[in-house]
Amino acid sequence: MRPDDLQSLTLPGSVSVQGDLVLVNVATPDLTANAYRGGLYRVPLDGSGAQRWTWAERDLAPRVSPDGRWVAFLRCADKGGKPQLHVMPATGGDARRLTDLPLGAGAPVWSPDSAKLAFVTRVPEAGRYGVPIADGEQPWGPESEAPRHIARLDYRYDDIGFVGDRNPRLFTVDALDPEAKPVELTDGTFTVAEPAWTADGSALLFVADRDLGAVETLHQDVYRVPAAGGEPELYVRSKGMVAHPVAAGDGIVFYGSEFTGVHSVARNNSLWRYSGGQLTRVTELEGVDCERAAGAPVVTDAGVLVAVRNRGAVELRRVPLDGVEVPLDGLELLAGEQAEVKSFAADGDVVVAVVSRADNTGEVVRVGGGELTSFGATVPLRPVVELTGSASDGYPVHGWLVLPDGEGPHPVLLVVHGGPFMYHGWGFFDEAQVYAAAGYAVVLPNPRGSAGYGQAHGQAVVGGFGTVDVDDVLSVLDVALERPDLDADRVGVMGGSYGGFMTSWLAAHHGERFRAAWSERAVNAWDSFSGSSDIGWFFTEAYCGSSLETQRAMSPLTYAEKVSIPFMVVHSEHDWRCPLEQAQRQFVALRRNGVEAEMLLFPGEGHELTRSGQPRHRKQRFDHVLAWWARHLS
Repeated sequence: MRPDDLQSLTLPGSVSVQGDLVLVNVATPDLTANAYRGGLYRVPLDGSGAQRWTWAERDLAPRVSPDGRWVAFLRCADKGGKPQLHVMPATGGDARRLTDLPLGAGAPVWSPDSAKLAFVTRVPEAGRYGVPIADGEQPWGPESEAPRHIARLDYRYDDIGFVGDRNPRLFTVDALDPEAKPVELTDGTFTVAEPAWTADGSALLFVADRDLGAVETLHQDVYRVPAAGGEPELYVRSKGMVAHPVAAGDGIVFYGSEFTGVHSVARNNSLWRYSGGQLTRVTELEGVDCERAAGAPVVTDAGVLVAVRNRGAVELRRVPLDGVEVPLDGLELLAGEQAEVKSFAADGDVVVAVVSRADNTGEVVRVGGGELTSFGATVPLRPVVELTGSASDGYPVHGWLVLPDGEGPHPVLLVVHGGPFMYHGWGFFDEAQVYAAAGYAVVLPNPRGSAGYGQAHGQAVVGGFGTVDVDDVLSVLDVALERPDLDADRVGVMGGSYGGFMTSWLAAHHGERFRAAWSERAVNAWDSFSGSSDIGWFFTEAYCGSSLETQRAMSPLTYAEKVSIPFMVVHSEHDWRCPLEQAQRQFVALRRNGVEAEMLLFPGEGHELTRSGQPRHRKQRFDHVLAWWARHLS
């Protein structure tokens, strides 16, 4: 895969099924337009191939109504347009727009009677974000807005911006009445997320911060509000964070983690059941980590479907609804073995999922029936080789290797993932594919601190950045370098976010092993990160503790004078997760120490540049990466 091949990728996303109607949204980066384009595809269950179903600039989040007669989805009508809620007949035809909201609408959720839709949207204050102070007035530009009066620590969020002046609100709208207007159920004084209807359709459930966000907190609970309007009330008090509540029997199920205070990091998400006033953990804490990004749990007669992170895979598993602390081997595996489930849905005994592999961007799969699409065949991709071994203390290490064509010996790129409670895995990873196509062997380690290996594995680096995680990363590299087709004398190190931290750390403490370093959107100094990052107010203490001395000891910037290899600092100007000052401080320290250091800054981008940034910037970044390694590993 070359950088130009970004525009040839076909990336299936959210899937929905009702009866024999299966819909999935598909996106493709467009380098010329510098936008993401794509529509909805219908996927016949007989395997005859996907068929384009809508043709707008971009359609996403399809949801088929429970009675199978209607499809709700989000549509971006033009480049840069906000997603608005639309509905159309399931038999096809013209789509009717239901919303015209300044900041767009969130994904729709059908009521049980297929008559109404619930959704969440951010509603801006008058005078901000293009909304005029009064009807008929011209909107103010950002530079003319009134000052923000901030009295909370959680006042902004990466890739969103300031949040207190546009808190998400819960709405419903009659999907079948052309004259209906959205009805607001919450007033914006607190944040609302992930709505779901109760089984009888009389009320809506949603996730909100504890006590409706009266003070800053990481704890979340499930609240209930009448569908006809009224005051929200607490429905379930959780043990920590909450995601995706769904009606189940006479209660609900949801994903949730358990912690106290600010110690929310590296916690597995369990499936929980609330019924009869009792809260029960359905899946075992240590070994089952539900992947909330793959979507809400799906309740069927045969059990609850969930996606589970497991040693680099994201697997679709079936959980007994009446289970208690069920371990991983007690959950039926339906899809995603040595692969990554991106989304899933079910209707009766028909279960479908979008499944990605290292050499395939994703296909719609019917459980028990095989692949139904051929989206991933547009660009040649390389498979992965699994790596296993032991660290110096005997701890098992795990990772992957993506090999280029040819016999080698190949130059090597050690690529460390972010998080740190994330993972490299069996799914499609565009960066590894681009580097391998350019002739590099790409090593992808999952050190202690990563997700998918048990909660204790993830917690192993709390209070210990730069210790066992470093040992694991280098041990996986050593396993790879045992191969005769890899060149141990031509190795580069790179990574983003926590991976950028690890790159900076390795360059300082083990620089003799690498020819050069590429550190991206990195955490370099915990002391300033605490006050400048959107999550700094809790994340630093949760991982490093409250001692400034300890934080500095775990900061790569503290050891910048030990770096001697060529070093590229890469950052986005609007990154609020690892703010720009993290890059600036590292760059200045390296340059003042005489290091061959350079800095690459991307305007208009946040922390997610490499995954969802502007297509043109993503391609330009790849060009710079390949030019850097051509200089230092050729």
